[in-house]
Order: sequence, then structure tokens, then C-alpha cells
Amino acid sequence: MSATASLTLPGSSALDEETARAELYGVLAQLYYAPPTPELLAALRVAVTQAPLEGGFLQEPWQQLVSAARAQDDAAIAAEYERLFGGVGKPEVFVYASHYLAGFLNEKPLARLRSDLDRLGLARGDTMPETEDHVAYLCEVMRYLIAGDDMAVCNLTQQQGFFATHVQSWWPAMCDALEAHPAAQFYGAVARLTRAFVAVESQGFDMLT
Repeated sequence: MSATASLTLPGSSALDEETARAELYGVLAQLYYAPPTPELLAALRVAVTQAPLEGGFLQEPWQQLVSAARAQDDAAIAAEYERLFGGVGKPEVFVYASHYLAGFLNEKPLARLRSDLDRLGLARGDTMPETEDHVAYLCEVMRYLIAGDDMAVCNLTQQQGFFATHVQSWWPAMCDALEAHPAAQFYGAVARLTRAFVAVESQGFDMLT
């Protein structure tokens, strides 16, 4: 999992569109994988919040995320993460595809994902404790498909297929669960940004067909 990611607002003229997409997937990967580091939260709190075009679709949820980071200290956000996703046994909010697509963990959606990852030449790192259908892992895969150097797999066709099957199919339901949880203050904002980003990505891929 990446240790750093750009926090320029997606769509900013400071980054080209493809780099901006990859960087936002990287930021989301960090936010969902573990309690945000002090460095990540510090960067969020001073992040640019204005999009180059007034009313940009990602502008409002990005602003809400920055505001949520400023409203709580590091310890409170870490505690929120642990309450929502951590602990022993069943988490209060699941972040695994199999839960939303099959109703149980480690089910057929995970097997299909592993097959697709193998076809792309990708595999989970030995140091990663989570299964491949964890939302953060899928963020990292999408980032690779956008920004990687192997053009045989890092292209729009592969992105579109992987997104439709392994991201678009369940991320909105995860966002629903997060936004409905009364303890999700910071992560409610993360969910709103995630939902908006899925909508933007979906629209972009629809234009390819």
C-alpha cells in the first residue's frame, strides 16, 4: 500500500486527468486501508478545495472531506476508523466485495476477482493481511491499471472491465452503509467522496461505449 499520495483536488489543472484519477484512487486506498496517518491528515487539512470550474461534481464532496479532517483531531479519526472497521469479530461496516455481492465473506466474488487478477498478472503482496476484495486493494488495482507502465493491461479497456465488475457493482452499497452509521463523521465524508467518484468514473466509462 502506498505511503503517500497527492492531495490536489481531482480535476485540477495541476494534474492531467489520468494522473488525477490514479491519485484519488491512491488517497482512497490509504483512507480505507488503515487509520489515516498524521501526515495524510495534515495534507488533507491544507489541501486545495477549489475546482478549476465552479460546480465541479467532485468539488463539494472533496470540500466536505477536507472540512471533516479539520473538524477532528488525529486520535478521534483513528478511533472512528477502529470502531467502524476494526475490532475483534464482525466489523460494524464491511469493506469487502463478497459481503455485498454474496452476503458472506470469501465467496464466489473473491474467487472471480482472484481469477481476474491472475489474468492481469497481479497478486496480493505477502505483507497484506486483507483479502483481495478489500476496498483498499481494489483502489490500488485501479490505480495500477491507470498509471502502470504495462500497456497490455494498463489501458482503458481493462480499467472499464475491472471497474464494472469489481468496483461499480458494490461500492455504492458500502457507501450507503457508511453514511447510515451514526459514528461515521469523517468516514461519512469519505463515503460521499467515494460515491461521487464512482459516479464520475461510471459516466466516463459509459462514454467509451
